[in-house]
Amino acid sequence: MDWNRARVYLSRKDKVISKIIKKYDGKLTSRKDPFYSLCKSIVGQQVSVASADAVWTKLEGICISVTPKKILELNDDDFKYCGFSRQKKTYITELANNFINKKFDLNKLRRMSDEEAIGYLSENKGIGRWSAEMFLLFNQNRANIFPLQDIGFLKAISKNYKIQYPPSDKYLIYLKKIWHPYCSVATWYMWRTVDPDIVQY
Repeated sequence: MDWNRARVYLSRKDKVISKIIKKYDGKLTSRKDPFYSLCKSIVGQQVSVASADAVWTKLEGICISVTPKKILELNDDDFKYCGFSRQKKTYITELANNFINKKFDLNKLRRMSDEEAIGYLSENKGIGRWSAEMFLLFNQNRANIFPLQDIGFLKAISKNYKIQYPPSDKYLIYLKKIWHPYCSVATWYMWRTVDPDIVQY
């Protein structure tokens, strides 16, 4: 993704985004570690950023390096200490098994459209649309992800465009249209306005 080109394009299309772009430095980057990113998206499901960070910090403290092998070495007490629910523990261990058994094919994923990739990722238990979109945006750095299920994103839209929360479907369709084909970049800037710390999965 050409970040500078995206910034110029969005600044021309959207006055609100243009002002935000001038305010915040940085850009979307990738750890290039698919397992790490998918695990972190599972941890972040349906909890606050602070709660997810607390669980992740403890997990990294135990594992040192979050890898499929390390996850499968954890016992029930380890997961409980980190703050995993029984359901999320199942999701993350099954994901580790899928990576070890080579059921996750990153090369195959790269040849897919965004919607095809979301469907493919969702075949892993515990990965729904939101988690898949976070992975495609943060790990794969796909340019045009528009995460409608992300509460922080929707709150940022309401805040910056001074509209009701949640935004209407009509308004979201309008934004998606004017941000295309750089919805991911616009989304990243929206997040910065509600959480100045740069989030990374």
